[in-house]
Amino acid sequence: QVQLVESGGGLVQPGGSLRLSCVASAAFFSSYGMSWYRQAPGKQRELVATISRIGRTTYADSVKGRFTISRDNDKKMVYLQMDGLKPEDTAVYYCNTDAPAQFNWGQGTQVTVSS
Repeated sequence: QVQLVESGGGLVQPGGSLRLSCVASAAFFSSYGMSWYRQAPGKQRELVATISRIGRTTYADSVKGRFTISRDNDKKMVYLQMDGLKPEDTAVYYCNTDAPAQFNWGQGTQVTVSS
């Protein structure tokens, strides 16, 4: 049973930055493309960013140019650097494999952007 543990969320003012981290207990972690997703209140979970096994990255249009996904295969971790945060980025952020998500969801980490 793979466990995903997200951390790094918090309350930040518009224009601020946060760095999210996710550690996965998966064997062969490096063989998975990994993604960050988010779910805002009353909305469906959406894909935010993906990093392939070889490090190729893709982003949702809404975060392109502001967010950066990265990974450390030795540590079995994936990161999301979020800059230029906006109130509409407020959500619970989750990591998982690239879509369709293959692992059970973790608890996520809350990101709130507000002045």
